[in-house]
Amino acid sequence: MLAVGKRYARTDFEAEDILQDAFLKVFTYLKNFKGECPLEFWIKRIVINTALKHQHRNRHLTVTDQDEEWDEASEQENFDSQHGYEELLQLVRELPPRYQAVFNLYAIEGFSHKEIGEMLDITESTSKSQYSRARASLRQALQNLENQYHERVIG
Repeated sequence: MLAVGKRYARTDFEAEDILQDAFLKVFTYLKNFKGECPLEFWIKRIVINTALKHQHRNRHLTVTDQDEEWDEASEQENFDSQHGYEELLQLVRELPPRYQAVFNLYAIEGFSHKEIGEMLDITESTSKSQYSRARASLRQALQNLENQYHERVIG
């Protein structure tokens, strides 16, 4: 669950705070768990919701236009990398907070854009647009890393 918290936090310290708050909620509401899904999924959802509330409470979320265009073709592109987990995690952490949240919820957690819109109080099209922009930003950051690597190796 710490890995989930890290995807929504800016620092490891913040992720640990999120995890602590989430597990306080888990222990408080464990009596309400009805077993309709695996316990791990229930806990993961609590961690995600806690992380999103943490971002909102700390005013890290940025406002964007509700009617941004989304390029559906970009959705079909593959996101592959030869970089390590920590390096990729750092790139995700550097995304603007709203892009980071949408990217994590869609690409990592598997929520639909409609569900993300409801969770973040944005439209479905805004979720799609922000996801597309997050992917573009990550692609650019990866390209910059590649360029830096080649400059060090060659030059």
